[in-house]
Amino acid sequence: MNPLITDQIIVNGHRIACGTQGNGAPVVFLHGTPSSSLIWRNIAPRVAQQGYRAHVFDLLGFGLSERPHDPQVDTSMSAQVEILKAMLDHWGLKRFHLVAHDIGGGIAQRFGVFHPERLMSLTMIDVVSYDSYPSPRTRKQMAQGLDALAKAPDDTHRRHFRDWLLSAVYHKQDFADGPLETYLDYISGWIGQPSLFQHQVRHYDPIHTMEVADRLPKLGQLPVQLIWGADDDWQVVDWAHRLHNAIPGSRLTVLEECGHFSPEDQPERIAALVLDHVKVARQWAAPM
Repeated sequence: MNPLITDQIIVNGHRIACGTQGNGAPVVFLHGTPSSSLIWRNIAPRVAQQGYRAHVFDLLGFGLSERPHDPQVDTSMSAQVEILKAMLDHWGLKRFHLVAHDIGGGIAQRFGVFHPERLMSLTMIDVVSYDSYPSPRTRKQMAQGLDALAKAPDDTHRRHFRDWLLSAVYHKQDFADGPLETYLDYISGWIGQPSLFQHQVRHYDPIHTMEVADRLPKLGQLPVQLIWGADDDWQVVDWAHRLHNAIPGSRLTVLEECGHFSPEDQPERIAALVLDHVKVARQWAAPM
């Protein structure tokens, strides 16, 4: 299970699983897909131990949060910005450091473009951007029809996504021996499997990032760092360089022996980079 989740609250009429730990300046972590705040379990505590307050939550339709039955409930990246804003209200956070992975980075880009005054710093790790998604493998899968995929036999579904998740990490045996089955449990079964396609795959639409793509240079008024796995097959490192070039003053670190789920492959290194960046942000005199 997820050791970071300690609370459940109602946000905009929906149940959101969340947790906080530590004391100090706030650092909010946003996960991606097909994932949850579980991916931060080896990073958020390290940050909290160094004098910060770490905040995590599972996006609506993900992890331990509610999986709405009504297909009209919007769980896209654009809609998740409103969930993030409600969580910030719940935590009483006016300004904060933001750390985001995968589609969490799409949420972060939208939030940062529209609300830059609320960010003390931004770290984006192997994130989606522009029209970098869905991957060719995912497009091929989506072409089969989401209803059919949602109704596939459990063993077929688990076998496919076990292979898919393993392709997201460099250290495959460590991942298989560790959290892999928990990741699979969240996206399998009577609730998890259909929810994966209804609340996650259905929204793999580049419109959410393309709408703000020409405004990404605005993020240059913030301390921004990019962290990328050199072996990321889901969001290849070319996208990291494109983002780096688009955001003036941003810092880019490419990690060797590291896949798309870099918080799984290199948690100690990423925690150190996050801590270094939030310390640098203290001296940042961003124009308001």
